[in-house]
Parts: sequence; structure tokens; C-alpha cells
Amino acid sequence: MTALAISGARHRILRAHVTVAGCALALCAYAAAPTTADGATSGAKPTVVLVHGAFADGSSWDGVISRLERSGYTVIAPANPLRGLYNDSTYIASVLDSIKGPVVLVGHSYGGAVISSAAADNPRVKSLVYVSALMPDVGESGMSLAARFPSELSTATRSVPYRESGRSGTDLYLKRDKVHQVFAADLPESEANLLGATQRPVATTAFSEKAKVAAWKHIPSWALVGRQDKTISPDQERFQAKRAGAHTVEINSSHVSLIAHPEAVADLILQAAAASSSARSSLATTGSVHDARAEAGIAGASLVVGTGAILLGRRLRRRFP
Repeated sequence: MTALAISGARHRILRAHVTVAGCALALCAYAAAPTTADGATSGAKPTVVLVHGAFADGSSWDGVISRLERSGYTVIAPANPLRGLYNDSTYIASVLDSIKGPVVLVGHSYGGAVISSAAADNPRVKSLVYVSALMPDVGESGMSLAARFPSELSTATRSVPYRESGRSGTDLYLKRDKVHQVFAADLPESEANLLGATQRPVATTAFSEKAKVAAWKHIPSWALVGRQDKTISPDQERFQAKRAGAHTVEINSSHVSLIAHPEAVADLILQAAAASSSARSSLATTGSVHDARAEAGIAGASLVVGTGAILLGRRLRRRFP
């Protein structure tokens, strides 16, 4: 055999060694990156889903979203239909079904009641965050809670009948001259007036329908209380948070803390997100969320590949001294 042929053969041997070694390394790397029960790697950040409340839309979260995104989180702020608790929670649950990996679910105002129902039986929801929100227990409604903890909202709304395909009902709007006083006192009056002009109405069934589930009983929760809230009584917010065992912060804010104090709201959400990530990392470390059979298979494959590399090298060296 010529020197050139021998050189080429040796080059092929080297490439074979590199290829086999690369396969072994890839398998080992895969085994070293454990996955959680929700299919995400243990170090993945959760997706933050923000659910707005009555009289609002997703843009009310703008200041919070920018802060969360700067911290590296993927954020979704879906449109809450505001047609009734059962309808709205079913819709938000379908949005959650479209998201891969862990979720931190956040609700403002009536949105709190929605997330309490939407998160039920969804193991990917790791934390619930309530921002000046409703947190009804099973059998409670927004109306029954308001009867126990009265606020100025009862004098700040007007009723308007609505009709749509196949059904009719009653919508609630904020009275334009009450928006600043009752809903958004710590915003400039011009901004409060803009909220009044662009508000989305909420069907009365959003507040009359009774909760059938309460996800905060099973999922860790965080709560923000607005001390100057005149839409939902601060006493109601404190009662709900204490009952849920929620990690609670209080700030000097009106009902729209997400607009007036987005940094405080974002900080609370980041706490909930960090806690959910820590819990997943802890589970990954202890191995309780690993698939032991899969890891054994990967380890076995790595051993086979490594042994094959050694045998291949010996056989080729015998053929090409």
C-alpha cells in the first residue's frame, strides 16, 4: 500500500473516532439536561400569562410587560372576553393549552376570578399572582364577596342591555365621571378619562356566576393589595390573600396598580416566577421528576457507543499499521 493510501486511511480513522466521540458526548449532554414533568428543561423560564379585568384590555399591562421582557421572560396578555366567569375561564384555559412548558398566571381585578378557574387541573401552571383581584372560593361570586366587603364600585357603574347572536344580557360600564375617583385615582385625570372612553364592558354574569373551583387551594399564590383601592375593598383583598396563604405585598395604590405602579407589580410577578423556577430546579436535583428508565437507556447507549469507538480503533490499527 502506498504512503498516500495509508495517510488517507489514517485520516478516515481519525474522522471515525471524532464522529463516534461526538455521538457519545451528545448523548451524555442530553442525559445531563433533565426534563420536568411538563416537558421543559429544568432551567427554562416560565411563560407569564397576564389576564386583565373588567372595563380594561390587554394594554393595561403594557408597563408590566416591558419590565418582564427585559428580565428575559416570554409574556402573553390575551383578551379576556368579559362575557361571564364560566365562558371566560374556559377561554383562558384554552390559551394555556397552547403554551409549552411552565406558566405563571396573573390576574388583575375580575381577572383573578378567571385565573382561579382556568388554572384548575393544569399541572403546568406553577404560580398564581393576584393583583388587586377577586379570589373567590368554591360557591362564591364577585357579588357575594362584594356584599361582605362593600366598595364604591356599586355606585360607579351603569347597566346597558346588549344583544348578540342567539342571546341577550346586561353589560356594566363605569360611569365616565367616576373613573378617576373610583377606578384610577393615582393616574392623571386625562389618563383616567382615556380609560373611561376606551373601556370594555363586562357582562353581569362575570360577577354573578359562582366559582366551581379555586386553583389557589393547590397552586402557590402571590397577592398585591392596593391600600387606596375603591373598586375592590382592600379588606377583601387582605382576607382573600390570607385565606389562600398567599405571599402578600401592600402598596399605596388605586385599583389600577398595574398601570400606576408597574414596577411593583412586575417585581411581585418576578418573585413568583423565580420561586417556580427554584422549585423545578430542586425537583431536577433530587431526581424526582426524572424518567429513570430514559436515563438508564441513555447511559447504556453512551457505553455502547464508547465501546464501539475502542473496538473500531483497534480493528483499523490492525489493518493499517
